[in-house]
Amino acid sequence: MKIEVLEKNETNLRLIIKEADVPLMNALRRIALAEVPSMAIDEVVMIENSSILQDEIIAHRLGLTPLKTDLDSYNLPEECECESEFGCNLCRVTLTMDADSTEGTRIVYSGELVSENPQIVPVSDKVPIVKLARGQKLKLEAYARLGKGKTHARWQPVSVCAYKYFPKIEVSSEKCTGCAKCVDICPKKVLAIKDNKVEVIDLLACNLCMDCVGVCTQKPSAITVEWEKNAFIMNIEATGVLSPERIIQEATKILDKQLKEFKKQLKAEAK
Repeated sequence: MKIEVLEKNETNLRLIIKEADVPLMNALRRIALAEVPSMAIDEVVMIENSSILQDEIIAHRLGLTPLKTDLDSYNLPEECECESEFGCNLCRVTLTMDADSTEGTRIVYSGELVSENPQIVPVSDKVPIVKLARGQKLKLEAYARLGKGKTHARWQPVSVCAYKYFPKIEVSSEKCTGCAKCVDICPKKVLAIKDNKVEVIDLLACNLCMDCVGVCTQKPSAITVEWEKNAFIMNIEATGVLSPERIIQEATKILDKQLKEFKKQLKAEAK
């Protein structure tokens, strides 16, 4: 399998993957969504809440606030040696909030959560939690644990994980009349007119919609759109809890572990 990085930053990773197939790509996609662990608040103890929002709504908003994750220092609760429903310092992080409003209405943001571990904090300080009027107060204690997206969306480390076939576009210079209809209809601006001829200027943006083929005045069409069966473009957009590189690395490790376990079970059944 050959991998080429097209784009990479703190939250986005775009790859060209060749010599792979659909089952492998879909397995990586599903594992990234459902199996790669991340940290999220899953239990909140309300000490005082005089805001207009109910306790459950605030707890839900806290749970969906992405937290930076350290996979090397914490265990999944079900795998931790403490075997406690309350957790320990190896599988649980405590965060507190003590906010009030003394001078009119104000918004309480995620940045006001105080974590016992400075490495496990909200990805963004600007996630609104609740609006407090003058005299209202919110005091709570929250517990964050590792979990998986298949249990609840709060533990999904990605907001987008998708792939598409690598496109292949050919324009017949003999048939093309330069009418530009295919250029105008293309939603991704893949094509352009140069010297009265249609040229491909952004191949990777093509989403294989085939609109350009359908609008061509030539029969058969002067433009053909196909895809390479063993080449894909994969896009991973992380929520910030983990880097996109770490997410795809963990997905690969999990897939390898699952395949080994499957092979082991097959051998056991064969005996």
